Amino acid sequence: MAHVALFHSVLGPRPAELLAAERLRRAGHTVVTPDLYAGETADTLDRGFRLVERMGWAVLIERAREALTGLPEETVLAGVSMGVGVVTDLWPERPAAAGVLLLHATADLPASVRPGLRVQLHAAEPDAFAPPERVAALQRAARKADVDLEVFRYPGVGHFYTDPDLPDHDPAAAELTWRRVLDFLA
Repeated sequence: MAHVALFHSVLGPRPAELLAAERLRRAGHTVVTPDLYAGETADTLDRGFRLVERMGWAVLIERAREALTGLPEETVLAGVSMGVGVVTDLWPERPAAAGVLLLHATADLPASVRPGLRVQLHAAEPDAFAPPERVAALQRAARKADVDLEVFRYPGVGHFYTDPDLPDHDPAAAELTWRRVLDFLA
């Protein structure tokens, strides 16, 4: 079974991430959900971005790095929305990661990405945090680097479609996402 580090969105650690982590644990995986905001949360994207600005990106990344201390090098890196940015910054430091999960946003591949690495992207379509040109760039980079990238788009749903507490929630798309994630981790 996999070790997974699941990094939260700009809204902070929410029940949605904790429920997802619990679902993965029930499947036999070991999951950590670092609180990069040290107990704070936001109820809107604007407030979340203000939290990031106030705390500083470097502080958030250092907290994320500390959360990985003691975890196996093969730990799967997973990010929800802003958490994808955290994963992007930590990815070069974790070359032995067993996989990378990008939820609700796209990322750039690090120059040192390992050929054969498994990566999944799950995003709404359309989604400002996973625009078609960024997804296409990720696909081109993955082919060039021989990365095993799977892209799953969910038409007509909102950005936070996996979060049952937000208006974007789409139960069918969320269920399909988590089934695909479990298949990925298996």
